[in-house]
Amino acid sequence: MPLPKRRHSQSRRDKRRTHYKLVAPTIVACPACGAPVVPHRACKSCGQYRNRLVIPEGKREKKD
Repeated sequence: MPLPKRRHSQSRRDKRRTHYKLVAPTIVACPACGAPVVPHRACKSCGQYRNRLVIPEGKREKKD
C-alpha cells in the first residue's frame, strides 16, 4: 500500500478538517402540548404525531 513521501503541513491538515464540525439539532415546539421535539418525530411527552396519538400512555417517557 502506498505511503506519503512527505509529511503534510498543519495548515493543509486543518484545511481538510474545516468541515468536521458539530451542528445543533433543530428543536420545535409540539403543536399539541408545546414540549420541545425534534421535527418529524413523535412527541415523547404527549405521544402525538401529526395530530394523532401514536404512543400509548404506558409507553411514554415519564417526566421527573
